[in-house]
Amino acid sequence: MKKSAIFLLLLLLPLSAGLLAQPARVSQNQRFLVTESGEPFFWMADTAWELFHRLTREDAAFYLQTRAAQGFNVVQAVALAELDGLHTPNAYGDTPLVDDDPRKPNEAYFRHVDWIIQKADSLGMYIALLPTWGDKVYKNSWGTGPEIFNPDNAYDYGKWLGNRYKDAPNIIWILGGDRNPREGSRDVETWRQLAAGIAAGAGGYDHALMSFHPQPHPGGGSSTWFHTDPWLDFNMHQTGHCPDKATYLNIRHDYELTPVKPVLDAEPLYEDHPNCFNAKELGYSLPRDIRRMMYWNVFAGACGQTYGCHDIWQLYTPQREPVNHPLRPWKQALHLPMAEEMRLLKQLMLSRPYLSRIPDPKIVVQEQEDDQDHVLATRDRDGRYAMVYFPTGRPTLLNLNISEKNMAQAWWYDPRTGNASPAEGIGTAGPQLVQPPTSGLGNDWVLVVDTEPFPPPGTPMAQKTE
Repeated sequence: MKKSAIFLLLLLLPLSAGLLAQPARVSQNQRFLVTESGEPFFWMADTAWELFHRLTREDAAFYLQTRAAQGFNVVQAVALAELDGLHTPNAYGDTPLVDDDPRKPNEAYFRHVDWIIQKADSLGMYIALLPTWGDKVYKNSWGTGPEIFNPDNAYDYGKWLGNRYKDAPNIIWILGGDRNPREGSRDVETWRQLAAGIAAGAGGYDHALMSFHPQPHPGGGSSTWFHTDPWLDFNMHQTGHCPDKATYLNIRHDYELTPVKPVLDAEPLYEDHPNCFNAKELGYSLPRDIRRMMYWNVFAGACGQTYGCHDIWQLYTPQREPVNHPLRPWKQALHLPMAEEMRLLKQLMLSRPYLSRIPDPKIVVQEQEDDQDHVLATRDRDGRYAMVYFPTGRPTLLNLNISEKNMAQAWWYDPRTGNASPAEGIGTAGPQLVQPPTSGLGNDWVLVVDTEPFPPPGTPMAQKTE
């Protein structure tokens, strides 16, 4: 692929190791993401919203290298950042725009953005690039703004960005930035013009994979406003920062829409985050709650999952003003439990045929509440395997008759450790009460039932391309 002039220059940087990422696209069945060559692409993202705004190149490289080693393949970051991103300079003293004008980007600021994008690419990582945080469209009560975008200038800014990064293979465009369009406003039109500009600069909608990052919203997220828009390739939710959300209901809502599009949770409960923003009364998030939501979402049909950490999204250090009581500096937070356990979810899903996976609520044959005990199942469309997630190890009545073939093997997969062990006494003849190895809060398990002789769950396997 011919590279733009700026990326040819970036290749000369000493930290470059060659462009490794392939452009991503939607799979043929419209349920997943794949690489340009058709390989399954399980979205495993981190939220480093302030990456371009707050980090030096040295620290950005350290962050990206750490996350790449942990298995993350996407970083969600913002060009015009949330925390006074227009007026507080980046690590090199540059602000992104001249006179707060989207038609006047500051070349020096965006050279730093270029460097980080290329560094991520050299590690095989994608940047889910937000052109702006949503407060620059709609400030609301918690944003710093100022509101600078409208339908007239959003197109020009989007076209400039799309053209700048049209040859960067690791860019996925994310509009929105934690903001829902206001009723009776021009917000929807502004976002649409931004999308149209990006597509025009990048060479068309087929060359710009795009989604929209909303605030929490009942039922649909991005689909509420943009589901049928040609630029929206996959749907996103933000399910928020409370530990008692039945997040799979959001995923299920969009999974059942037509036209069919992939869906994922782009901002769940963060690690080290005050529960419901109320640390004093509710404490901080626990890995068990975050893990439960992640497995729920993927088993409900999501094409991947985003992780977040309250210390890391803001790239907190003791020298910075804290936002809502972070617990530790961002470098210390890089190795918190759920950052490591995200990889175990990704490994599990890619240890079985991936692009033929569907959710199957019929496997659970007993009535359930939408509470923390809720058991969810997913399986191969052709009956080669099924997976059942038990959030609290509660005994549950299952019908595992997924194929005319006899069961080859069954496994218990521990999502806290990645260990797999044979599951004894599991049958596929009809309804059966299945008891995981342990039960109680934090004792979550995945039952994996195979009708073909696959290796133990979590073991890498060669995936077929489209």
